[in-house]
Amino acid sequence: MARQRDERIDHAVLVAVCELVRESGYSALTMEAIAQRAGTTKPAIRRRWKSQKHVVVAALAEARTGVAEIDTGCTCCDLAGHLDALRAGLEDPVFGRVLPALAVDLADDPELREDFLTSFWAPRREACAGSLRKARERGDLRPGQDVDLLLDLFAAPVVFRALFGHQELTREFVLEVVRALLSGVGTVEKGLCAHAGVSIGE
Repeated sequence: MARQRDERIDHAVLVAVCELVRESGYSALTMEAIAQRAGTTKPAIRRRWKSQKHVVVAALAEARTGVAEIDTGCTCCDLAGHLDALRAGLEDPVFGRVLPALAVDLADDPELREDFLTSFWAPRREACAGSLRKARERGDLRPGQDVDLLLDLFAAPVVFRALFGHQELTREFVLEVVRALLSGVGTVEKGLCAHAGVSIGE
């Protein structure tokens, strides 16, 4: 009979990864440090995850950094909320410090990339996609808009600025992104966003 997996070790390892990244950064992370902080052993970690990179992806997914469940009935408010959650997540060292280096690892490891997209990125996209589908049902988006394309259009400026740091990533920038894109894909030329305090299409 197979030995039952101890989920307490899983949780301790994922928490340890987040703590260590916050303290020392992604590049300084080691399996030894993770095992010591989690109160377990390297073999125990390797039995659960294929590599240290997979442990990091699992920790990011577990933390749900940047995921927001929003339904205000206001398309502008909902999208601003989702992008602001992404912005705040990117400011958290657990995500912000890891993403630039991890992006390189993902390019060279298709399995790791699939794990990242499925466990980490998909929940964030789906949360925002739900808001976009509701916006489409309300008639706030022009007919025929591709939700996947809109997701990329909204998220890309925020992720790009976080990756390269060429300009400050602020909440005001997030609101400008929402305003600029909705003025192009929305159905209302001027719509007050009470939450954001800006007018779409001005």
